[in-house]
Amino acid sequence: MYIILGYTNELSVCLQRREQDILNAISLVNVAKKRMQELRSNGWHNFLERVTSFCDKHGVDVPAMDGDYVPYGKSVRKARARKQTNDDHFRREVYIGVIDQISQELDYRFDEINMELLSCMAAFNPSNSFESFDARKLRRLAEFYPKDFSNNNLLRLELQLDNYIDDIRQDDRFKGLENIVDLSVKLVQTKRHKVYDMVYQLLKLVLLLPVATASVERVFSAMVLVKTKLRNKMGDSLLDDCLVTFIERDIFFEVDEDDIIETFMSLRKRRIKMSAK
Repeated sequence: MYIILGYTNELSVCLQRREQDILNAISLVNVAKKRMQELRSNGWHNFLERVTSFCDKHGVDVPAMDGDYVPYGKSVRKARARKQTNDDHFRREVYIGVIDQISQELDYRFDEINMELLSCMAAFNPSNSFESFDARKLRRLAEFYPKDFSNNNLLRLELQLDNYIDDIRQDDRFKGLENIVDLSVKLVQTKRHKVYDMVYQLLKLVLLLPVATASVERVFSAMVLVKTKLRNKMGDSLLDDCLVTFIERDIFFEVDEDDIIETFMSLRKRRIKMSAK
């Protein structure tokens, strides 16, 4: 299924790039969704030809698609009783099944709200002399953070946005910027983050969003591995400790075991002295 997964892999790489190339990410989301539908409707025969060619090259038998499907470990009699052809299984259950799962995942992660959020975030993109700037989209973006932007702050943001874009477009120090990380640094260096404090606050939220989202997904992924059925009764405190050591295991691998032992031994001695007093 490398053909199918290739598009989603490109999307993942784009979303994880340091410069947060949001415009390309939006484009790749739409391309990936469209491509999934094309593969589902018209991609089976081409896919089957490539699989057959690979199997013939390596001496692997390819079952006839109109023949009865026999699950591994099952008898032919039971397979015939089920009345399922190889085409039904490999095309409908495997090929289309994988595509549907990927499509559902894309729809779940990039629904209309998330796509609107990404589109609004792209309005901060400073490349090509801030050609993507859109005050209306940035105003809409602030509405996604009602706890950070009250009605008064929204009014202040609207007033600042027009002055902000005219100001930085005329400043040579802001020319040549390619990503919002460099934009935030330049705003601080030029003290503009104090002049346009509402704009800068919104920019900080945009920078934090991918990190926060990735961190939450990382924790949930780790929880599936850490809190197994055998550890189902694990308390919250112990679970937090186990998750930290599992997620940050690269850091903990660098810690010397002798240092850990000495630390615990010193704590034990301290408790003994305190109890003696």
